Amino acid sequence: MSSSAATPSPARRLRRWLVRLLLLATCVVAVGALWNSRWAEVPRAMWTLARMPPPTALPVPVDGVTARRIADTFGAPRGRDRTHAGIDIFAKRGTPVRSVGDGIVADVREGGLGGRQVWVLGPARERYYYAHLEGWRDGLVRGEVVAAGTVLGYVGDSGNAKGTPPHLHWGIYGSEGAYDPLPLLRAWTPAPRATPAARR
Repeated sequence: MSSSAATPSPARRLRRWLVRLLLLATCVVAVGALWNSRWAEVPRAMWTLARMPPPTALPVPVDGVTARRIADTFGAPRGRDRTHAGIDIFAKRGTPVRSVGDGIVADVREGGLGGRQVWVLGPARERYYYAHLEGWRDGLVRGEVVAAGTVLGYVGDSGNAKGTPPHLHWGIYGSEGAYDPLPLLRAWTPAPRATPAARR
């Protein structure tokens, strides 16, 4: 057998490499298309949120309420065996409750002390707890990717708040458990409103 028959010609080797390159490029394009599709919206959001640092300031999640109107009741005694693991934001029944940041709705449920509640997974995998809701926004579901300002539900008195003035119990749970969220609300500086001249 001649050595030329055993060794592929340069043209043949080049064709093989081109075929391999084409297959690799096709795979890269397919993976990219899948990653950017709506089917990968949740994994994509989880990847982004996990890489973000915890926030240093957040807006009040209840429409029309300013941080200075909220009492710091985090850690206050609640019954014999527990403490308040959040803050209470009082407002009229039915006032919209909004997501304080981008996130993924981890749970929408009714039961226990919180009554009608929503859990949102946010930056640095911290969990935001919205409880005692009157109800949820129509169509809100577990796994929904939400942007900051998205309506989650409405102020109420469900759960163990029944019969008390309507309010949102709001808490943040980090890697070491619940921590006081009020300093984040007090650190928030709202974006300046555009003046008529700036809008032109």
